[in-house]
Amino acid sequence: MNQEQLEKVKQGHGFIAALDQSGGSTPKALKAYGVDEDQYTNEDEMFDLVHEMRTRIVTSPSFTSDKVLGAILFEQTMDREVEGQYTGDYLADKGIVPFLKVDKGLADEENGVQLMKPIPGLEDLLARANDRHIFGTKMRSNILSADKEGIIAVVEQQFEIGKQIIAAGLVPIIEPEVSINAGDKEEIEEILRDAILEELNGLAEDELVMLKLTLPTVPNLYKELVNHPNVIRVVALSGGYTRTEANNMLKENEGIIASFSRALSSDLNANQSAEEFDSKLSEAIDSIFDASVNKK
Repeated sequence: MNQEQLEKVKQGHGFIAALDQSGGSTPKALKAYGVDEDQYTNEDEMFDLVHEMRTRIVTSPSFTSDKVLGAILFEQTMDREVEGQYTGDYLADKGIVPFLKVDKGLADEENGVQLMKPIPGLEDLLARANDRHIFGTKMRSNILSADKEGIIAVVEQQFEIGKQIIAAGLVPIIEPEVSINAGDKEEIEEILRDAILEELNGLAEDELVMLKLTLPTVPNLYKELVNHPNVIRVVALSGGYTRTEANNMLKENEGIIASFSRALSSDLNANQSAEEFDSKLSEAIDSIFDASVNKK
């Protein structure tokens, strides 16, 4: 583990950019960026276009380590280059800590949740991540209702795989997303907090994780997780909230910083000039940074 990057993630002021759309979410991300499906004919062209979008973001003058602590990458992004360097190296040279999305998507809903699909070749992927100087990983599950059995299953699966990631020398971001549309969202979050706390209390002293959580209905519900000695940092996903909504909720949660995807890139468009693009990205970065560091 890179100790300098560890301290930056743990103590730094800023947020983590989520640039890890993959598979089925890529066409939606491109469409939001102004690239319709008739502008590419196969998956290779699609991923070329999304890499161009991500390259445009990370090379922007406003995408700096002063406000962006880290960036989460899709596997293909990790293996591609930005300005002649592997993406992770390019980011690290800018002082931005690189993370890698490692999950392979979600299984069908059962017991009110979607577990992660199996991750074949995880050991090899983690070895490649180390070769590419990646600091940590991210993996997402989905919680749709307050089914205690389902929520516990999600958390147990996350930590089971998380321990494999720790053993490989990387820091896992545990991400059990809660649907913002769940009618019993507040109840889900209480069950989730307790399940995560139980898993955290079972970790060895040197087993460190990060948590990526949906912004809670009750502010500071996750304070005990933020302060847990095995937690390097708690970050929040925007989860479908607008940037304004997400920022306002984030400001109410002490010790939690952003790790936004759609809320970061929602105003960006492929047809913008370089000046327009950077201006819109700068506005987004400034507002998310402010919500991450300045609390109510």
